[in-house]
Amino acid sequence: MIYWLTEYLQRYDSSFSAFDSLTLRATLAALTALSISLVFGPKMIKKLQQYQIGQTIREDGPKSHFSKAGTPTMGGVLILVSMILSTLMWADLSQKYIWVVILVTIGFGVIGWIDDYRKVVKKNSDGLSARSKFFWQCVVGLTASTVMYFFAQTPEGTTLIFPLIKEWSINLGIFFILFSAFIIVGMSNAVNLTDGLDGLAILPIVLVAGALGIFAYVSVNINFSDYLNVPYIKESGQLVIFCGSIVGAGLGFLWFNTYPAQVFMGDVGSLALGAALGVIAVIVRQEIVLLIMGGVFVAETLSVIIQVASYKMTGKRVFRMAPLHHHFELKGWAEPKVIVRFWIITLILVLIGLITLKLR
Repeated sequence: MIYWLTEYLQRYDSSFSAFDSLTLRATLAALTALSISLVFGPKMIKKLQQYQIGQTIREDGPKSHFSKAGTPTMGGVLILVSMILSTLMWADLSQKYIWVVILVTIGFGVIGWIDDYRKVVKKNSDGLSARSKFFWQCVVGLTASTVMYFFAQTPEGTTLIFPLIKEWSINLGIFFILFSAFIIVGMSNAVNLTDGLDGLAILPIVLVAGALGIFAYVSVNINFSDYLNVPYIKESGQLVIFCGSIVGAGLGFLWFNTYPAQVFMGDVGSLALGAALGVIAVIVRQEIVLLIMGGVFVAETLSVIIQVASYKMTGKRVFRMAPLHHHFELKGWAEPKVIVRFWIITLILVLIGLITLKLR
């Protein structure tokens, strides 16, 4: 909205052309989302406490978590509102991919909100049934993937790219729809599983989103994309603005979510943010890089799969508890130590992902 205003004002003052810069608007989007989060965060926490919208704790979880019962949850609403308002203010809304990302984020946010609402109102830690949650995630994911399939203007738009191996690529064709939906739904659930400790998920989300913003910036520039052998995706540039909004909103939320947390994001935040990362990676054709940079999310998901499979087949557990962060807690690691070490691992993985830009 503000971007359109600056376009109009360029008729009277050429200095407003500075707002054509994606870098400037992404920075302003991050600062706007950060400001919204910091200003309205305390008010939202107070309201959540007033309405007794508090976290329920798994009875089989680590005993150190029992003291967190009642901590305000559904704070992910603050993240989503900050992100979307900031994006609407600074992005060029005439471009199609920005709407795909916004609508997917809102769609998964609604699913998460229903899940959180049932947990809070019914005091049921299970929330929305796994089958219902997965069904609606697939509906949103498949719808978005189908739209992106028809948006693709070149074969590159539906080709799976393997980083580091220039000669390897697979044109997915119609299977792009299923593959993309798998990435979106999978990443949504992976982030959801990771969101189990104070601040554990939000900083990796911020780091990965920032890196995806760089990929989006490269993808929309035909010279950079040609030089770095990255698919040129027309109209993907506004994703840089959206990624900036995630960074700002995420850092603002971390202010209140850092250990000991004043508020949790809940499924409304984790499902939506995970899906947002997934759909951005699909648009800029960097799904494999996303799996590298989001290695912590992948490891958390695999730990659950391995634990369940092992217990069903052998009756034995591989980990003391799944997801993986609980395993380390039960080994005696203090919660802040688990969180910071997972942050460090994510930073390393994000840097590796960015290195693939040059090594192609």
